[in-house]
Amino acid sequence: MTYTDAILLGVLQGITEFLPISSSGHLILAEKFFQVKGQSLTFDVFLHLGTLLAVLLYFWRDWLRIISFGRAPGQNPKLLFYLIFATIPGALAGVMLEDLVATVFRSPLRVAIMLMIMSIPMVVAEIFARKEKSIDELTLPKALAIGCAQAIAVIPGTSRSGITMSAGLLVGLKREEAARFSFLLSAPIIAGAGLFESLKVLKAGEGFSLVYLCGFVASFVSGILVIAWLLRFLRNHTFYPFVAYRILLAALIFWWVFLNA
Repeated sequence: MTYTDAILLGVLQGITEFLPISSSGHLILAEKFFQVKGQSLTFDVFLHLGTLLAVLLYFWRDWLRIISFGRAPGQNPKLLFYLIFATIPGALAGVMLEDLVATVFRSPLRVAIMLMIMSIPMVVAEIFARKEKSIDELTLPKALAIGCAQAIAVIPGTSRSGITMSAGLLVGLKREEAARFSFLLSAPIIAGAGLFESLKVLKAGEGFSLVYLCGFVASFVSGILVIAWLLRFLRNHTFYPFVAYRILLAALIFWWVFLNA
């Protein structure tokens, strides 16, 4: 793997981790169509650490008040527990379906199918959701509903951010607040995935390379920029541009599969 490959994959990870367009799906497509591949468990860990650091640093004020149990007036003191409980479904799905996802769902055609299917919740949420509450008004059942939606995101092409933001809208959150909760919820799941992969790295005995550091920096910088941009974007815009992108990308994949059938 070259430094260029590492930077490309880092930027791709940072952008697609937070936009509702599927990071795992895009990484699979990059491997297939551009022959760009990380080829290393250690590299995967560094990419995850980059996006994790982006979430932790961008939302540092939120994390401080969350771990202080929301002592300011109007802030939900139970938000930390909601994040913990909402993480459980996704963590269980990741562990139980790891082998299935790694083998069955890694083809471009299946990614395209999921890009299409999982655009539907985004459209439904835009049409029917009330979009009026903040995350400090969440209840445990609503947080768990978002967490259960996150469990579906183990399937490439779904988009963890897309499905959790859609669920957030459907339980009444404003667009920006749905994105904010989605990003906060990503921290424990990304950290868990990084830890899980780190254990594999220790068993494999892989060494460190400066290429990994390039991927880490690229995913961190691109991730924090995308978070800032998306939160501003959603104040006055819908999810429809991302739905259009998903459908167009899926159509291009179907076209490629048809031509090469």
